[in-house]
Amino acid sequence: LFNTETDEVLGDGQVVTGVRVFNNKTNEKQDIPATGFFVAIGHKPNTDIFKDYLKLDATGYIVNEPGTSKTNIEGVFVSGDAADHVYRQAVTAAGTGCMAALDAERYLAAKDATFEVSTSLYKE
Repeated sequence: LFNTETDEVLGDGQVVTGVRVFNNKTNEKQDIPATGFFVAIGHKPNTDIFKDYLKLDATGYIVNEPGTSKTNIEGVFVSGDAADHVYRQAVTAAGTGCMAALDAERYLAAKDATFEVSTSLYKE
């Protein structure tokens, strides 16, 4: 849809049921059925709320330990657009989101032996 912007995410407050969009040339509104809604952060990451806690680079991206989703704070992980200044794409966000979830799971398991882990490959 060209020249189209999101007007409203539709749903019951718990589940997305659609998206109301409008054409910014004709002002025509249209409802599109949907079961989810992804918001990209654009060219400047929306990470300012973390600046007092996490190490950010000069452009505002959260710095991670190379090859991991670990940040400078133990037990805090970063993924997707907040860390990736090169690709900033949904595929990258999904892949690194999975990395961060696995890193968090393994971190919790290392802290609590009763926590179940899907794999035992976590090494600090």
